[in-house]
Amino acid sequence: MTSIFDSEQRDLFGKVKGYVHGIGDRILRTPERSLDEAYRAALAIASIESEHFNGGKIPNEAASCNGYVNAVFRVDFERNLAIAKIRLTEFKASTFVLGSLSPHHLTKLKFADEVLAKYSTSTPQNSSSALVPISKTAKEPLGSTNRDFEESATVKNGLLPRSLGRTFHKIKDDLNPNSEQELIRKFRRSRNQTIIAVRFISLLIIIPLLTQHISKSFIVSPIVERMVGQNQAQIFLNPEMKEEAFKELKSFEESLKFESLTTSSPALSEEVRENLVKRKAAELAEAYRQKSKDAISNVFADLIAVGAFSLTLLMSQKEIAVLKSFMDSLVYGLSDSAKAFIIILISDIFVGFHSPHGWEVLLEGLSSHLGIAANHSMISVFIATVPVVLDTMFKYWIFRSLSRMSPSTVATLKEMNE
Repeated sequence: MTSIFDSEQRDLFGKVKGYVHGIGDRILRTPERSLDEAYRAALAIASIESEHFNGGKIPNEAASCNGYVNAVFRVDFERNLAIAKIRLTEFKASTFVLGSLSPHHLTKLKFADEVLAKYSTSTPQNSSSALVPISKTAKEPLGSTNRDFEESATVKNGLLPRSLGRTFHKIKDDLNPNSEQELIRKFRRSRNQTIIAVRFISLLIIIPLLTQHISKSFIVSPIVERMVGQNQAQIFLNPEMKEEAFKELKSFEESLKFESLTTSSPALSEEVRENLVKRKAAELAEAYRQKSKDAISNVFADLIAVGAFSLTLLMSQKEIAVLKSFMDSLVYGLSDSAKAFIIILISDIFVGFHSPHGWEVLLEGLSSHLGIAANHSMISVFIATVPVVLDTMFKYWIFRSLSRMSPSTVATLKEMNE
């Protein structure tokens, strides 16, 4: 009984041993087996080329002379091409691990690579800098950039944790045989995107400023000077200017009186004092006449600058798309605490507790620039309504959009506010 059990145990052990040896032999022969299958598939493709296409490249369906190729040849070609690519990738990976490569392998490998090189979308070069031509990168559609950031947003809003998704994508990219080429293409795309975005932002700032300054100096001001110069009686553009001039003139008279009382020099006669006051009044009249002319010129020059700004936007639709993608990349690259900090900073500046003082200074400066009398009642109404509306819209955006795009940012924002 014991001998029968021992014999069955030895037979089972022998079967397991043989099975393990078979698996080991199969693994060790993986490079040769994969290369043989890739070589046979390449021979089949070369046979189709020589028999039906005079040894030339098999055309794509879209490029064939009749709009299609023979269905049988197309099926065989696509099947053998897929087998050759898969087995060649398997051969390279197994050779890298097992390290078994012989001159016989090199001959088959060279033939398979030559056949597959005809149908590869891009041919690898020896130099990494030549992997992606710059001209092709520069002409890539802008939608590809938007698609990259949409994929980033999808990863952020998925059901799985973002770190897990990034890990899977990293493993997938590392196993991709064209990963180096894709990395260089993404780098060049990002660099071109940054250059275009920075240049467009600079143009949006420089063009209106230059247009306003040049149009005011060489076009608007001469016209206003000629029109207003005929009416010398018009000095003040609004009552506020007149009040400011009177305050300055009164301050000058009081300073003359103060100097005569505090200095040991002889007191000024009434006639001398009156002449000094007249001279000061003439200076103030000329200064405020020029200030009124500048205010009128500012109105028309600003309108021209707004027109130039709008024209720039209308003629730069592609740059706007690039700028949007660039801003998306910046926002997605920030941490949750940085996003919350920027949101709190912007909200406190425009709708915060101290924002009414800033709005008041801004509106009074705008009124002075355009030569309009600052109506404090209207300014108070503006401050009481506009920041409140902005605050409501801001909170609604956080509730509807930001909470869906980045819940962690909303949580950080609440903690920082508290």
